[in-house]
Amino acid sequence: MTSLQFRKAAMRKLTTEIGVYVLCDLDEVPIYVGQSIKGIRGRVSRHLTSARSDVIANRQIDVWEIAYVKAWPVKRLADIPHLEARLFKTFDKRKALMNGSIPNLSRKVPQKIPSPAQTIQVMSDEDIKVRRDPMLRLPRQIEHIGRLVDHILSVKDSAQLRRSLAAHFERLDAYREAFLRQTGSVRRAPGETDEE
Repeated sequence: MTSLQFRKAAMRKLTTEIGVYVLCDLDEVPIYVGQSIKGIRGRVSRHLTSARSDVIANRQIDVWEIAYVKAWPVKRLADIPHLEARLFKTFDKRKALMNGSIPNLSRKVPQKIPSPAQTIQVMSDEDIKVRRDPMLRLPRQIEHIGRLVDHILSVKDSAQLRRSLAAHFERLDAYREAFLRQTGSVRRAPGETDEE
């Protein structure tokens, strides 16, 4: 089964109900919180196929990194903004998200986030293993940052895109550390040489 076939088959398992979803990276770390008032599966499919998705078009997230989708379906439209805001606040505090806009918190926001109704793996175990290799992941992240910077300079500059850029640099540092560990490189203090 190809990567695309695996993703399409996995997406068929995702709920078509309205609600909130979280796109997670190869380490199952949330990178984006979104909502859908027309159906979670359709909205996530647009992200993963780059079709009519602002966060993809604006280079905020890289589909290559998305391996898991978590879904929180709701019964009432009125519950969506509150749940989205709580999930955003919770996950963004742990590691900066790449959302274009920051949901407003209100007094109606639930204090404790519920467990997701679904966690769907949209990438095979083999693809995840290969893509988590720092020798691939670091260069990919560097390339993506380059595309995002070019987009900011050439197409659109906004606070949301700059925020996304900062989140990518935070991740880049973690990927750099993994790369250095794998290659056996030793970090040196500024000014330190081999003779010391």
